[in-house]
Amino acid sequence: MHAAPMHDVGKIATPDAVLLKPGKLTEDEWEIMKQHPTVGLQILDGSTRPILKAAAVIAHQHHEKFDGSGYPQGLRGDAIHPYARIVAVADVFDALSHKRCYKDAWPAAKVTEHLREVAGHHLDPYYVDLLIKNMDKALEINAQWPD
Repeated sequence: MHAAPMHDVGKIATPDAVLLKPGKLTEDEWEIMKQHPTVGLQILDGSTRPILKAAAVIAHQHHEKFDGSGYPQGLRGDAIHPYARIVAVADVFDALSHKRCYKDAWPAAKVTEHLREVAGHHLDPYYVDLLIKNMDKALEINAQWPD
């Protein structure tokens, strides 16, 4: 899935003060951060190339949640494109299993526990189950391709 790495392209328009903030974002900063899926769509939309069409959908929908509580459109379940549902699971796995400026990396057991907790609410349970069943391979890929 060559389009997946472009999922956060819209963050190019997000100020570094927000992107790299080590603590919790303020309400205003969070509203700025929540704009990146729409900006990503604006950057990638309009191409006739299949990879860029897929990337535009992924960029726009990867923060939608399975229960409809996500953003920017509040889509739920099957209304979220399968590519975006897959990338959402991978994005959460990546964010939790790597150190970020605002948190330490979580151990694999804690990541797995969290994924199980949010399956069916925030994330598509089918794709969460696939990742958990293949966690050894996912961890191997993480080790091979660290941030």
